[in-house]
Amino acid sequence: MTDDLDAARIADYLRANPEFLAGRPELYRVLTPPQRVHGEALADHMTAMVRIERAHAAAQEDRAATVLNAGRAAAGVADRVYEAVLALVAASDLPECVSSELPHLLGVDAAALCCETFRPGWRSLPPGATAMLMRGKPVICRDRPSDAALLHAEAALLAERDVLVRLPGEAPALLALVSRDPAALPGLQATQAFAFLGRVLGTLLAR
Repeated sequence: MTDDLDAARIADYLRANPEFLAGRPELYRVLTPPQRVHGEALADHMTAMVRIERAHAAAQEDRAATVLNAGRAAAGVADRVYEAVLALVAASDLPECVSSELPHLLGVDAAALCCETFRPGWRSLPPGATAMLMRGKPVICRDRPSDAALLHAEAALLAERDVLVRLPGEAPALLALVSRDPAALPGLQATQAFAFLGRVLGTLLAR
């Protein structure tokens, strides 16, 4: 009896508010369509249900494509990081390898080692800068960083995106990568690859 009363109230409400469903097209996804179409009104509702379902399917396809493209980008970065690691292992001068070879191997515009203590071939950072920049994370990715000049020097004008990788060791230090093409540095999708690069580089520097 209660169900019949509720159904009657719902029906009365819809009759009194004929625009209700038109203003809430997402509800068509949870409604069961009529088995047969009787008249223009029901035909319109069927059309609306088909339209919202198609929109949902298109959104799902877009999300799937985004995930797939992100996976491909991360895989590409992982391959480049592998080549960069091989170059670093073979290098006799790590700062020189970072600045001259890593940009080409990683597909970025510039790469630099940064440290809060003076080291030849490194970019100097003020005390506390590493902790402030990294916020406890091993890798961060930023769009159009406001402190580009500090980290990237002459490459700062190209800084549409940068990736900062914390380097393990006694002195606070990081690897700074910068690119004019954001697609070259898909940091969020390639965090593990960049973190691995940082660990390898930190180990080599500690020798």
